[in-house]
Amino acid sequence: MESLTLRVSPSSTAAAPLRRVPVRRAAAVSVRASAGGAGAGEPDLSVRVNGLKMPNPFVIGSGPPGTNYTVMKRAFEEGWGGVIAKTVSLDAEKVINVTPRYARLRADPNGSTKSPIIGWQNIELISDRPLETMLNEFKQLKKEYPDRILIGSIMEEYNKAAWHELIERVEESGVDALEINFSCPHGMPERKMGAAVGQDCDLLEEVCGWINEKATVPVWAKMTPNITDITKPARISLKSGCEGVSAINTIMSVMGINLKTLRPEPCVEGYSTPGGYSARAVHPIALAKVMQIARMMKEEFADGQSLSAIGGVETGNDAAEFILLGADTVQVCTGVMMHGYGLVKKLCAELQDFMRQHNFSSIEDFRGASLPYFTTHTDLVHRQKEAIKHRKAIRKGLESDKDWTGDGFVKETESMVSN
Repeated sequence: MESLTLRVSPSSTAAAPLRRVPVRRAAAVSVRASAGGAGAGEPDLSVRVNGLKMPNPFVIGSGPPGTNYTVMKRAFEEGWGGVIAKTVSLDAEKVINVTPRYARLRADPNGSTKSPIIGWQNIELISDRPLETMLNEFKQLKKEYPDRILIGSIMEEYNKAAWHELIERVEESGVDALEINFSCPHGMPERKMGAAVGQDCDLLEEVCGWINEKATVPVWAKMTPNITDITKPARISLKSGCEGVSAINTIMSVMGINLKTLRPEPCVEGYSTPGGYSARAVHPIALAKVMQIARMMKEEFADGQSLSAIGGVETGNDAAEFILLGADTVQVCTGVMMHGYGLVKKLCAELQDFMRQHNFSSIEDFRGASLPYFTTHTDLVHRQKEAIKHRKAIRKGLESDKDWTGDGFVKETESMVSN
């Protein structure tokens, strides 16, 4: 393996630490062709993010689809651009999951099982498997797929030494990057983990400092949407040295009440707890949050930082919307749980269809193209007044008989016809 040293400058006011980004030679092994590979004249879906090359922008989001070697291997075989493993911490014995831990919302108000699923809630915690087991599986995956991107998701208590130990051990397994879970909306907030850090900007800045003084691979900070202004933690993460941000994690929710039993869902021994909401219904909210972060990054940071978008992606068009707002990659988690790992082929095909319609040959051709068209409501009012004034001027026609001309007589007549 060769390596090069890149200095990424998150802002003019805060210098980033040196980060060694791996540059991997082509693997001398035979693997199934990646989904989205561009043939002659076909739109190219490949992306390079923080020095990491992916065959397409679709990444398995941290959660059940990245929970062990078997399922992550399946993701690589199906052609996903990258895989983010389920979040790990030093002490898995403290993680105790319950069952059932999911609940669904259907489009039919009466909950018909034939109705499409539009919302998904989970009360699942981070990985309950021993850290060493997960690390051994990371090593095996990188041995079998050395040219594929594997990202470790990590979360730890408010303890600098613990963060440093976790980072060192996970990096030794060969992962290509780290995603920091500052955003899990449920489970262990009393230990200052997950969203408890992402919602406290002072705490976030301190922990990001610990992380970035230790990490030697690219770091993405995963943002919580359960906050008034998502640009604040995103800004702090980037200024503290993170190479990228991911957004959004799930939205705190109560899925519903069973009107027969009068108990909340998902129901565990008659009780429940608020959990994270995902799937199609959160897509518009995720678009807004990603747009806000992308605008902030464009205005305040130089090129080099990345944005990974998450939220309700089930089609290539869903992904195109995120990329049009400035996302470099698009993560899918709940979509895989609902449709399987083969979903990536559909996503790639539909995204390429979109690109053909607009004659885009690469992701960079349209990344961020829609971002300039967001403005303030005050500006919308001004723009509409000007547009109405202009349209009235065009429709008004001639003001006086003296304005008629011989050369333009037909057009001048047409300008005063109402139908």
